[in-house]
Parts: sequence; C-alpha cells; structure tokens
Amino acid sequence: MTCGAPLDVRDKVSDSGWREAPRLRDMTEFRFSGSTCQVEGELVPVAEIALSPQDGVYFEHHVLLWKDESVPLSALPTGGGMKRTIGGMPHIVTVANGPGRIAFSRDAPGEVVVLPLHPGMEIDAREHAFLLASHSIQYSFIRIKGLANLLHGGNGMFMDRFVTAQQPGLLLLHGNGDVLQRTLRPGEKILVEPGGFLYKDSTVGMQAVQMPLRTGIFGRHGMYLAEMTGPGRVGIQSMYHHHGSGE
Repeated sequence: MTCGAPLDVRDKVSDSGWREAPRLRDMTEFRFSGSTCQVEGELVPVAEIALSPQDGVYFEHHVLLWKDESVPLSALPTGGGMKRTIGGMPHIVTVANGPGRIAFSRDAPGEVVVLPLHPGMEIDAREHAFLLASHSIQYSFIRIKGLANLLHGGNGMFMDRFVTAQQPGLLLLHGNGDVLQRTLRPGEKILVEPGGFLYKDSTVGMQAVQMPLRTGIFGRHGMYLAEMTGPGRVGIQSMYHHHGSGE
C-alpha cells in the first residue's frame, strides 16, 4: 500500500468468495502523504485527520464532526446542477486544508473502509457513502439509468466517481452494517440488491436487471437488481440507510 495503511489483510473468505473489506480498526493510526489518520470507535466510527500543510481532504459537509479553528474550509466545484438535486446528491462538497486536525463521522452504525488508490485507478461508490478523499483524487458523479431503488423511485442510481491521475490518493468510505468485498473474474456476474451495493472498480460493469415475479393469477411484480460483471472488486453493505434529499 503506497499510503502506508496497516490494513487487516488476513485471509477471511466465505465459501461464496466474500471477504471482509479493508477497514480501519479502533484506534488504528496510519500515514498518507504527510498527514496521519486515526479511527476511533467501532459502532459509529470517527476518522480523525492530522493534516500537514501541503495536504487537504474533501467531504460532504454534513459528515464534519469537529475541526481546529485554524483549519480553513472552502467549497469544491461539483457541477451537475439539477441532476444532483434529482439524484439526491449533495450540493456542497467541502475542502479542508492543513495544517491542523479535523474529524469526520456518519450518523449511522457501520464500518470505515479504507481504499488506497494508486495512480490511474478509478472507484465508483454509491451516493452518501464516501467519508473523505485526499486532495489528489479527482471527483465527479455518474448515473446508472434504469436502476430503480426505494430512494429514487426508478429514476436510477447515482454514484460518486473517484479517479487518480499521476499521484496516489486515499478514499475512505462508510458502509452501513458490515462491509464485504468480492473480486469477480472476467465475465463473472452476480446480482446485487441496489441498497446493498457500496462500491466497485471501474472495470466492473453495472446495469439494471428486472426480475419478473408472479404475485397471483393476473398479478406481476418486478424486482430490480444490479447486475455486476467482472473483472474487478465489488463491495456490499449489509444494511441500507435511507438518506433524505436534504442531505
């Protein structure tokens, strides 16, 4: 790991190929660039960052827990306008620059998943999942058309997209409940309930699939699932937390 994160990489794999996602244990401290991060707590974990003068992180504004008075904040231009409103995406993505300390947490029980990104990597994460990303990571968002879920009522699923260029970066996600990760072989497919999807490598294809279910002699009901096609990693969460459009 170029970021030097001491992750739990023990080989805990289920019979179906799912393993515990890379996470930060309680009071684990690690370095990225010239800064340090320490995770505190387990039920609703807190990520505390000691930013060096040359480093910065960005985040959704409502995940800020506390900061030193000296840490300046600014807004990251996101674009998207009405599309972000329709998708329930945050209108404000905030940037914090060092030096100083700042801490983040989400208002839900779960796990902090750490994903070091090497140059040229790309990760897609579901909306309201990212806790913070280092300043070297480029940020945008995409929409998976036709993927219905309870939150958007059929308008599709929006995802945050994180891309590294020439420099490595660090992405921290919050997964609700427990987080599991599986690496798909080329062409291997799995179907995931949209609320359970958390993140994927850009190499993993994702599309909506409707599974027709007969509910009676004349009745039919459609179940929407996300079809994931390898190669690459897929992360899922065991609990789906509904986010209101105001976040």
